[in-house]
Amino acid sequence: MFGKTPLAWLQLIKSKSRLAVALAGIGFADMLMFVQLGMLDALLTGATQAHQNLQADLVLTNPQFQTLFNIKNFPRERLQQTLAYDGVKSVRPLYVSLAQWRNPETLLERSILVWGIDPANPPFQFPEVNQKLEEIKLLDRALFDRASRPEYGPIPDLIKQRGTVEAQVNKQTIQTIGLFTLGASFGADGNIITSDSTFLKLFPDRQANQIDVGLINLEPGTDLPKIQQQLKAGLPNDVKVLTPTEFAKIEIDYWQSQGVGFIFGMGVVVGFIVGTVIVYQILYTDVADHLPEYATLKAMGYTDAYLLGALMQEALILAVLGYIPGFLLSLGLYQLTYAATLLPVAMKIDRALLVMLLTVFMCGVSGAIATRKLRSADPADVF
Repeated sequence: MFGKTPLAWLQLIKSKSRLAVALAGIGFADMLMFVQLGMLDALLTGATQAHQNLQADLVLTNPQFQTLFNIKNFPRERLQQTLAYDGVKSVRPLYVSLAQWRNPETLLERSILVWGIDPANPPFQFPEVNQKLEEIKLLDRALFDRASRPEYGPIPDLIKQRGTVEAQVNKQTIQTIGLFTLGASFGADGNIITSDSTFLKLFPDRQANQIDVGLINLEPGTDLPKIQQQLKAGLPNDVKVLTPTEFAKIEIDYWQSQGVGFIFGMGVVVGFIVGTVIVYQILYTDVADHLPEYATLKAMGYTDAYLLGALMQEALILAVLGYIPGFLLSLGLYQLTYAATLLPVAMKIDRALLVMLLTVFMCGVSGAIATRKLRSADPADVF
């Protein structure tokens, strides 16, 4: 009767304006879910980029550690004590604190995260940093994160032009002598790396024997869980012994506990509900407008199961067609967001699949609800 064209497709293309509205609604719902999930992932990824670039098998922190952006220190001797344990190869201290950076052009101040490292034993895996170790040994020298927000000034361009740029940090003059790439996050809009000596000069209230993070490297073949348990048992309770994964997870848990994760999660739920309502309205209206035709099909012998299947096919087609513009628009929004904020917002395969599954489920739920109207189609109404 319907030739080779499925009934579901015939119903959809019969009213092109209704189809366009449905696709626009689904695309908007998908775009909303993509943006919320992308921003949440950017939050967590940006907050742990530094953790992922540290060279360490184990990490020492203050037991009250929650985030790098409000860190508590502990005695440096605890880090040195770990060298007495079999399997510990080397240790690295790390100082971290927020400072005030003055834009050299506008003279406006903005918080920036300062990393104080031992140039003789660098903790990061950045090749550009390791190439400048001899230079940052000198006092008042720093490396600037090229992925910092532009409010700090055109530092990367100025360094390329001049080689060095003079700037003020905590009202002290320093020379930025090179670049590296770490990236902005929700906690810090920019980063600089200095020697530990320069760090302590920038923060005169800090003591050299009080460090923020201790990095421990083990001998090859060492049983990591075993040495971690030994350190936990042997060191005083004023430090916590973590794996790099545990170290990063505490950071993630901190940001999620601030309600940011909940807010973005609610955005996904809202997008799902909006899409469900839109698809339901389209399908319900379609069934209501064609109720006599459905009744006629029933009178001709088509079963409820067949007609319900056609309606679910219609919902599935809407899901697939509506997902495509939502996906493409989200790619553009990700690019705009990155350009505006420098947050690591990018499309990922698992996120694309998740939203696709949510879209299919969303349309399936809408179709299931709309079938109640279809069941009311009575062949007797035709006569």
